[in-house]
Amino acid sequence: MADGLRRLVSTESGRVLQEKLESWYQDYEINSCDQNLNRCCEIIEMNSVIQGQLFTILSETAREGGHYAGVETIKSRLLPWLGTCFSSATSGRPFATNLSLTQDSMEKERQLRKFAGSQTFELQELQKELTSTRLQLSHVQQDLKASHAQEENALRNLDRLNDYEQQIQILKDEISILDAQKSVLQSRLARSRSPSPRHSQSRSPSPLPLRSCSPGRARLTNASRHAYLVARFGDIYAQERLDAETLLRTYISDMEMVQRIIYIAAVESFHAAKMAYRHFKMRVRKTLSLGHSGPESLEDTVLDYIVRHEDLYDVQASVNEVIRSMNINPKISFPPEIDFIVISSLIRELCRVAFSMQTLIPPLDIAFGTDGELFNETKYRRSFDSDFTAPLVAYHVWPALIENDIVIVKGEAVTKRGALWSHRSRSRSRSRSRSMSPLRSHCLSRSHSSSPLRSGSPRL
Repeated sequence: MADGLRRLVSTESGRVLQEKLESWYQDYEINSCDQNLNRCCEIIEMNSVIQGQLFTILSETAREGGHYAGVETIKSRLLPWLGTCFSSATSGRPFATNLSLTQDSMEKERQLRKFAGSQTFELQELQKELTSTRLQLSHVQQDLKASHAQEENALRNLDRLNDYEQQIQILKDEISILDAQKSVLQSRLARSRSPSPRHSQSRSPSPLPLRSCSPGRARLTNASRHAYLVARFGDIYAQERLDAETLLRTYISDMEMVQRIIYIAAVESFHAAKMAYRHFKMRVRKTLSLGHSGPESLEDTVLDYIVRHEDLYDVQASVNEVIRSMNINPKISFPPEIDFIVISSLIRELCRVAFSMQTLIPPLDIAFGTDGELFNETKYRRSFDSDFTAPLVAYHVWPALIENDIVIVKGEAVTKRGALWSHRSRSRSRSRSRSMSPLRSHCLSRSHSSSPLRSGSPRL
């Protein structure tokens, strides 16, 4: 041991190490980074050589002390120092504080683990809250979509309400005009004579009844009747049409077929009512022409008579004609055990309105529509289930109302891409399998008609 210690002292390694440290300290500011790193590595190598010699002296000293000598010193000073990776030696602290530093480090590590565990728990709780928030967001988005749909329906109903309000305002204006003309009309009616057409001796099966009429009444009330009939047409669309749709859905599950049936019923009702009006007008003109006299023309007198006596219109005959036409229409079908008479109330109201619209000046009519036509924004509204990018009409839901080829009330149509060709294929298949015996439903409809006196020419 003395030899090793003597060699260590004779080499003056500690003094040389101190000199190198002082020289490095003096030149540190002027050295480059690489030079300072090289100086530091050189001093570390020298220090490791000195530490190796010291460990050799420590080993020799421990052997000289015997088997159990120096154990306590090594346990209390050397091992804690080695465990802290020479931190005490490099910091200049005494070896006695190494054990407490190790304990502090372990305590900090335990606290760190505890903190990490609490952070993990908080992270899990945040994850649960995030999942719950996402579910709530999904529900809110669904509610928002439903609210948007309700808002769109409300906007459509608001548009209809605005149309009705405009029609009511027009009707009020017409009433004001009528009130202003009331005195003039009363004096005119007092001077005028009711036409007394003589009984026709022709071969007509039933002459018109003798009733009083008011010449000029049709023209005076034209504006008010126009407003009322336009409003009534909108009411049928908003109420009777939906009632018929609900009734048909109990027999037919296909919504498209239900809407087609209602649209064709409206078209056929206007056609039947216009034909009935022409025949009725011809009979009235033939009867009144025999004894016509007065300041008004024959046409005005005929029109006044029809307006005053619209109750002579045999609406049931038109309903039967509409049902007969629908039974042979290849575009629609119906369960064989049920008849189109189930929607006769809708057909009857449409026939009455269509007949009254022919008495207006000018008359009102519905727009002609065909499947596959180019969608026209001025004639139709798209239904809510339409493809708003499709340019062609797949089928119609409700006809548009026109006056002198100008749309005054929009109809409703469905636009879908590719729907037209699939419907044509279904229509061909349906027309081949459809029964060609419409007499059953016609006879059933005739059984609900009125007496022959009402189904023929009006009797005077």
